[in-house]
Amino acid sequence: MADQAQTLSAPLRAQSREQRNRLYVRVWLYIVLVVLLALFLVGGATRLTGSGLSITEWKPIHGVVPPLNEAEWQEELEKYRQIPQYQQINRGMSLDEFKVIFWWEWAHRLLARGVGFLVAVPLAFFWLTGRLERHLKPKLVGLLALGGLQGFIGWWMVASGLSERVSVSQYRLATHLMLACLIFVATMLIARGLAPHSAGPSRPETRRFAGWMLILVFVQIYLGALVAGLHAGMTFNTWPLMDGRLWPDQLLTLQPVWVNFFENPKTVQFMHRLGAYIVFVAAIWHAIAAWRSQPGSTHARRAGVLLLLVTLQAGVGIATLLSVVNLHAALTHHALAIILLGFAAAHWRGTKGSYPLPTQISAKT
Repeated sequence: MADQAQTLSAPLRAQSREQRNRLYVRVWLYIVLVVLLALFLVGGATRLTGSGLSITEWKPIHGVVPPLNEAEWQEELEKYRQIPQYQQINRGMSLDEFKVIFWWEWAHRLLARGVGFLVAVPLAFFWLTGRLERHLKPKLVGLLALGGLQGFIGWWMVASGLSERVSVSQYRLATHLMLACLIFVATMLIARGLAPHSAGPSRPETRRFAGWMLILVFVQIYLGALVAGLHAGMTFNTWPLMDGRLWPDQLLTLQPVWVNFFENPKTVQFMHRLGAYIVFVAAIWHAIAAWRSQPGSTHARRAGVLLLLVTLQAGVGIATLLSVVNLHAALTHHALAIILLGFAAAHWRGTKGSYPLPTQISAKT
């Protein structure tokens, strides 16, 4: 009898160990998400304050150390004086004024490097101590690889504003932001897949619509990146009318026509507005459908929270537009976009339920 009891308890002990390891990994990933959110905020502030071109060189290792004396500060300022942004926009900038924009960009780069260590070191620890499930290893290595690629993309973006332009290319800015969003979403999906979900999977239709909501939010953030890249929010600062009309004129003035959707500030802002309406209507539809399909369930409640976040984000977006991109309003809009994206990802992952434990997979096979 004792041997039988010990045999029965062995799978339970293994399952308990797996759940404990999942908790450790999940907490680590949540910490990564918090730091990533901080990185998004500093990156947004760097963009809004025009600080992104203040460091004109890419030094992944040596760049951690900022200027330490007056001579080094003067050297950095002299490098900045060689690029079009200084010559055409910031000519005559004092050293103290330069330091303000320098620190924003330096902090952004330092945080990015810090995230790399925050992922790499615990990943190695969990791997070497046998705390990672087999299916997690390629996912987490992929996250680390995407982080390395993001560092290169960041410099590729900055380089676009160092020779001919006074700001970075909106195409490269959008690429940089979208890859950052992909990293954030992937981290959230892995973390939520490791979390226990007492409600279990949702109905297929709820799961599909939650997936579409995630895609819509992702596309809307891309449109917002184009708005930021073209400074399109600085014009047509009225709502709900744009240029005095619901459907403004001169949306397709550039040739070929497709260029308007990426390079015409009026068209880009209009598409961002239109995207916001689509996301808002889709969120209402999803919340109602989820409540009708599974009334009172966790999935329905989360669909309702998603709608509230979309509504709040829309309100802040309107305030940002009407304020002609006030720094605090714009940063709040930027932060809420990432929070909304993260919640949409968590909601979709929640509709699928948790990853099965290795012991559960072994029992089935």
